[in-house]
Amino acid sequence: MDVLVAPKYRTDLFARSWTALRRAVAELPDEDFAQRSGCAGWLVRDLVCHLVIDAQDVLITLATPVETEPTRDAVTYWEVATTPPTGDDPLDALVVRLAAAYEEPRLLKFHLDDVGSAAGRAAGLADPHLRVGTRGEVLTVDAYLSAYVMEWTLHHLDLVAHLADAAGPPAEGLARSREMLEKIAGSAFPSSFSDRDALLVGTGRRAPTDAERTELGELTTRLPLVLG
Repeated sequence: MDVLVAPKYRTDLFARSWTALRRAVAELPDEDFAQRSGCAGWLVRDLVCHLVIDAQDVLITLATPVETEPTRDAVTYWEVATTPPTGDDPLDALVVRLAAAYEEPRLLKFHLDDVGSAAGRAAGLADPHLRVGTRGEVLTVDAYLSAYVMEWTLHHLDLVAHLADAAGPPAEGLARSREMLEKIAGSAFPSSFSDRDALLVGTGRRAPTDAERTELGELTTRLPLVLG
């Protein structure tokens, strides 16, 4: 099981990563919601709508205690594919339609702040040793929250991918997410890679340069790691 990070630190890092992402959304000017995000086929408004659904998932999971032994940890929580999404998946298309129904960015901001704040409070109040069920698997709360640091960090990178003035994710969230991605990959990224670049290249959010490909060596054959 994933034991590298103490439960209290996990909870704190979840809170910092989630708060920073929600703040970045709250500070976006309305026109940025019509810009591209780092998620294929999604505008920024679509990504923000997805974050609302993510927050709902956190609330549902934390309210779904189970008695059985954990089957996953913060690293094995992720299903890994090698083909990046195209945006044509029916669920991806549903998010686009839901986002369009909000019509005004302020309504999306309000809903994310409302549900997102509740998810943050629920995470802070949850017993880190409690076992919860999600996606047919069982995790401890601290492992689940640690996994979501990766979710928040990657989507924060997606949010600001084409927004030069928007604040990026916290450094500690980037570092923790890189650590988890390297465990998933079974190999460390070159030390010359920043945490941000390791995550972007490692998850297929951008292609490596020729120089980066040379540095990655054999690891390039296992990339991208598309997390779902």
